[in-house]
Amino acid sequence: MTYSCAVASPHVLATEAAEAAVRRGGNAIDAALAAAATLTVVYPHNTALGGDLIALVRTPDGAIMCVNASGPAPRAASREAVAERHGGAMPVTGPDTITVPGMIAGWAALRDYGAALPWAAQFEAAIEHAASTPVVPGLAHAIAESADLIDADPGLRAVFGGLRAGDPLRQPALRRTLTRLAADGPMEFYRGELGARLVAGLDSPVTTADLAAYAVERCAPLSRPYRGLDVHTSPPNSQGLLLLQALLAEVAEPLGAGAGRLTEAFVRGIADRERHLADPRFAAVDVESLLDPARPTTAGLPTGTPSGDTVAIVTADTEGYAVSLIQSLFHGFGSGILEPETGILLHNRGSFFSLDLASPNVLAPGKRPAHTLMPVLVTAQGRPAYVTGVMGGKAQPQINAQVLMRLLDGATPAEAVAAPRFIVGGLDRDDPTHVLLVEPGLDPAAATALAATRLRQVTLPEGSGSAGHAQAIRVGEVLEAGSDPRSDGRAAVVTR
Repeated sequence: MTYSCAVASPHVLATEAAEAAVRRGGNAIDAALAAAATLTVVYPHNTALGGDLIALVRTPDGAIMCVNASGPAPRAASREAVAERHGGAMPVTGPDTITVPGMIAGWAALRDYGAALPWAAQFEAAIEHAASTPVVPGLAHAIAESADLIDADPGLRAVFGGLRAGDPLRQPALRRTLTRLAADGPMEFYRGELGARLVAGLDSPVTTADLAAYAVERCAPLSRPYRGLDVHTSPPNSQGLLLLQALLAEVAEPLGAGAGRLTEAFVRGIADRERHLADPRFAAVDVESLLDPARPTTAGLPTGTPSGDTVAIVTADTEGYAVSLIQSLFHGFGSGILEPETGILLHNRGSFFSLDLASPNVLAPGKRPAHTLMPVLVTAQGRPAYVTGVMGGKAQPQINAQVLMRLLDGATPAEAVAAPRFIVGGLDRDDPTHVLLVEPGLDPAAATALAATRLRQVTLPEGSGSAGHAQAIRVGEVLEAGSDPRSDGRAAVVTR
C-alpha cells in the first residue's frame, strides 16, 4: 500500500530533510521534527535552539493535542529591576528578554505522539548543514537589516558578520551541540553539561535550576465550528483565540466587500490581546467572553506592532497524522545574543512582557509571556481537512484567517498562501500604529472596502516578507501542499 506525506516549510533544505525522514520510514511527526531541527541551522534569524515552540498534533485515533513549549521568565526575574535598568520600559533585546527556551523539550514531547524514527534521526540533516550551508536571500536580507545588532555581539558577529546571499554559513559550535543533543537526548540541554555551558556563557538571569525545572504543557486545543468545519488552535498564553474571534465575526465575502469588517475584527483582536492575553496560570483569561460575537466592541485602535521572526512547518500523511508546528526567536536574531561555546542563539520572548502592574501580562518569575505562536488544524467530522501555520509575529491571526478563508473558498494551498494580504499595524516596534499594510494585487472589492477604514494605508513591495510567510496543506482524496513564495521554502508530497 502506498504511503504519502505532505510537507511545507519556509526553507527548501528543511523540506528536503522532511522528505528524507519519510523515505526512511518516518511519518508526519518525524517529517515535522526533521524540518524543525534543520531550520535552526539554515534559517537562524527566525528560529534557533534557544527559542520556543507551540504545536498541534493529530493522531490516527482522531485525538488532537496542543504542545505548548513556550518558556517562562527565570526565577530571578524582577519587574522592578528591569524597570530600573531600562527606564521603565521592557527592552527589545538583551539578557533581560531571555526566557527559558522550550523548543527542545517541545520536540521531545511531540515524539511521544507516535514518531517512528529514533530521536537522533531528526538531527542528521541539521548536523550536515551546520558544517556549511549557503546563505539564502531571506537570511541575507535579515543579516543586512540587523547589522548593528550582529556587530554588537561577539557570538553573532563571529558567525554572521558580513555574510551575503550565496556565502557559506559555517556553524562549528552549533554542529557540536546538535551532535551532542542527537547522542544524549533532550535532557542534555535542560539538566546536562550542555545546559550548564550555555548558562555559564550568558550574562542572563536564566540559571541551570530554571532549565532543570522546565516542563512542557500538554493541553486540549481551543476549537470552534466555522463554515461546517472545526478550527483548532492553541489556547492562552497563545494568541490563537484571536483567529477564532475573527472567523466568528460572521463576515460575508471576507476578502472582497467584507474586508473592511474583517479589518474591524482584527483591530478588536489586537486591543483584546493587549488588555487580556496572559499566562492563564497567573491571570484569568475569559476565553468564552472574548469569543462571544455579541460582546460589545472594544473602543480604540491598536497600540502594538506585529513584529516577529518565526517558522511554520505543516505536515499531514495518509495514516492520519497531522502536525502544525510553529517555532520562533520572536524578533530577527532574537535577543541579539549567541553564546559562543555552544553556538546557541537565544530568543527575546521576554520582550513581550509588560512592566505595567495593571497588565495581566506583567513580568513575574516563572510566568510565560503572552505569546504570538499559534498553530492551526482544521477538521471535517473529525478527519483532517487543512493544516496551516504562518510566520508573522502579532499578525499571525490575521494571516491565518485570510489563508483559511481562501482555502474554504476553493483556492489550492499554493494559491491561498501566495495571494495578496492585508495586515493591521506596522512591523517594527517604533512604526506608526494606525497603519494598514496592503500588498499589491488585492481584489478590487477588498481594496475599496479597506479604503473606507480609518487606518492609514501603506502599500508593501510585491513579494515582501513583511506580509509574513504562510504554509498550508489540504487533506482530501489526495494531499496538496503550498509554501509561501515570500519565503525560501518549498512544498512537497512524498510517497513510499
